[in-house]
Amino acid sequence: MAPKKPEPKKAEPKKEEPKPAPKPAEPEPKKEVEFNPASIKVEFTPDQIEDMNSKMIDFETFLPMLQHIAKTKDTGTYEDFVEGLRVFDKEGNGTVMGAELRHVLATLGERLTEEEVDKLMAGQEDANGCINYEAFVKHIMAN
Repeated sequence: MAPKKPEPKKAEPKKEEPKPAPKPAEPEPKKEVEFNPASIKVEFTPDQIEDMNSKMIDFETFLPMLQHIAKTKDTGTYEDFVEGLRVFDKEGNGTVMGAELRHVLATLGERLTEEEVDKLMAGQEDANGCINYEAFVKHIMAN
């Protein structure tokens, strides 16, 4: 029998030393956009100039229009309000949690007082504390 040859030693993988993290590049300074409004020329064709002259109104005509628009407030439509409340309809069944609606009305936007919220929501919650928001909007808009 021949003598056994010693098995060669398996080379152990060398542990690499961690390389230091590269330094983040410094941000470039903000570039200012060079803009000179005086360098812009607005040119109109003779037809456009004629149209502008015919579309001008005097201040006495304009003032009543402005006053009418200032008095008329955009209150939103039924669909606008329903769409806004649909965001809170987590189950997609046409209802929102009464407690959540109370919180939103009292803390966001044009905040209502607790008394105003109670008055607004009186008789709207079902046995589970949910509110059918389409019926709620109809109720609010009717009053």
